[in-house]
Amino acid sequence: MADSAIDYRAVFQALPGMVALLTPELVYADVNEEFVRVSGRTREQLVGKYLFDVFPDNPHDPAASGMRNLEASLYRVLATGERDTMALQRYDVEDPERPGEWHKRYWSPVNAPLLGPDGKVVLVVHRVEEVTELIRARGGSEGNRGGRARVLEAELYTRARELQELNERLRQAHSREREVALALQEAMLPAPRQVGLHRAAVRYRPAVGALNVCGDWYDLVDLVGGDRIGVSVGDVVGHGLEAAGVMGQLRSALSAASRVAAGPAQALDVLGRYAHVIDGAESATAVTTFIDCDRHVITYSSAGHLPPVLVHADGRTEFLDQATDTPLDARPDPIRRPQAATTFSPGATLVLYTDGLIERRREDIDTGLDRLAAALRDHRDQDPEDLADTVLAQLLPPGGATDDTALIIVRL
Repeated sequence: MADSAIDYRAVFQALPGMVALLTPELVYADVNEEFVRVSGRTREQLVGKYLFDVFPDNPHDPAASGMRNLEASLYRVLATGERDTMALQRYDVEDPERPGEWHKRYWSPVNAPLLGPDGKVVLVVHRVEEVTELIRARGGSEGNRGGRARVLEAELYTRARELQELNERLRQAHSREREVALALQEAMLPAPRQVGLHRAAVRYRPAVGALNVCGDWYDLVDLVGGDRIGVSVGDVVGHGLEAAGVMGQLRSALSAASRVAAGPAQALDVLGRYAHVIDGAESATAVTTFIDCDRHVITYSSAGHLPPVLVHADGRTEFLDQATDTPLDARPDPIRRPQAATTFSPGATLVLYTDGLIERRREDIDTGLDRLAAALRDHRDQDPEDLADTVLAQLLPPGGATDDTALIIVRL
């Protein structure tokens, strides 16, 4: 059946569980029929209303925390763009027909993001299952329900609170580690800047679910001897602090080697030797280009990395793939790596990137390369900053890539 033939609104209304759509302001955008039925509210009492105006905490219970816990979960989804499964919650509900009369209720909520084309959360899918009757049923017959049921409810609620507190401690630890990762990443990557008189734009996107830190890197350096610059990108296998540490060492080594090397191949030779003594540098890749703007020549060399793209002023795209060699640590005694050169005219654009930009599961890599070439060709007249944003918007999945992405664009 074609997608256009499916009535997704009817599907939403027929979902067997309680499901609501919340705006980023936590206002009900829509609810399904089961949500209306179980909550005891009409659609008019829900849609367009602020969540916690409809379902506040029980004012007669000083220990009530259901509203606070649910609010924290929803804001985590909005901040991270990730699904959040909550522990069992006691969340009393006021009888809509008897104001002031509250009923003890237990719920199992799950909150998930709905992302827009820009990757930002536009709605939160709030699914909740009521488990009150299940807890009561586990208490046994009516004769002993007063004892066993209360004990079971108290035990389940206590375990749920313990799990909630443990999850919160884990989130705080993750947050601290992420802060360290961000500081490390900022210290090791050069700030976006102009190189000489040439406009350059850089972008860095970690994989979905990563700590916002990864093993991809980029570098721009001024080279001695006329109007010359070096532009490089590289990729260390893995994510997180360990990969970032290896990345920092390799980037710094290549940056230093490029300033004294006769060409990009020699710079990668030096880097390859250094990679052999770095734990975690296994299978790391890099590509570096030396751009002579006086002679309008790009000299390049690649250690197992994807080819840079040169977009000529007339729209012709050229992949710089004539000097590709093995990854940095592939040879115990590295020999001189290959090197090639190409020419360009003023107004051309050079683009270097890592595999997260083009690779997709179950898709041939040439498809991703063609997609990149088409995007660059179609938007070649844009300023590098705008072009970088356009390329990311067109090539990365709406929810973010499963691999890290680094992108650098230089207008020559």
